[in-house]
Amino acid sequence: MNNENRNEEAVSPVIATILMVAITVVLAGVLYVWASSLADDSTGGGLDKYQFDDRDAAGTMSDAAGEKLVHIKMTQGDDLSWSVLKVSIVVDGGNSLTCADASKDDGTADCTYETDDDNYWSTSEEITINEGDVDLCDGADGGCDVDVTLTKIGVGNEDDKVIREVTAYADANN
Repeated sequence: MNNENRNEEAVSPVIATILMVAITVVLAGVLYVWASSLADDSTGGGLDKYQFDDRDAAGTMSDAAGEKLVHIKMTQGDDLSWSVLKVSIVVDGGNSLTCADASKDDGTADCTYETDDDNYWSTSEEITINEGDVDLCDGADGGCDVDVTLTKIGVGNEDDKVIREVTAYADANN
C-alpha cells in the first residue's frame, strides 16, 4: 500500500507533549487550590459554629473583690480544649482584662473563670466568670454590663481567632 495518502495535518508529537504537560500543570494547580481551601476550613476556620448563652451569677454585689459575675454556657460547637482558650472581659466599657483559670490563679488575676474538672469545654457545660483581686462591679447602678470575648489561641503558625463575643449582664440584686 502507498503511504502517500497519509494525513499531513496531524499535530506533531512535540506540540502534543507540550499540550499534555500544560493541561497537567493547570489541573494540578486547580486541585492544589481546592485542597488548600478544604484544609483551611478543617483547621480552625468556621468558628461561627460555636454558640453560647449567658446568665447572671446569682448573689448580691458589694464593693468586695472575688464575687461571681456571669455564667457562659456553650450551646453549640465541638469540644474546646481549655489549653487553647483565652477568656477576656470588659466591664461597663472599661479596660479589657484577660481572665485566668481559677484553678491556676495565684490570687493576682483581675478576673477568673471556673471550669469543670475535665480538659474540654463541651456543649451544655458552662463557665462562671468571677472578679479577681479587684472589685469590677459593686452593683451601685443595679449591675454591670460584662462583654465576654472567647478566643481560640493559635497553635504553631495559626493566628488567634475570636470564637464568639457574648454580651452579658451581672445583676446586682439576685
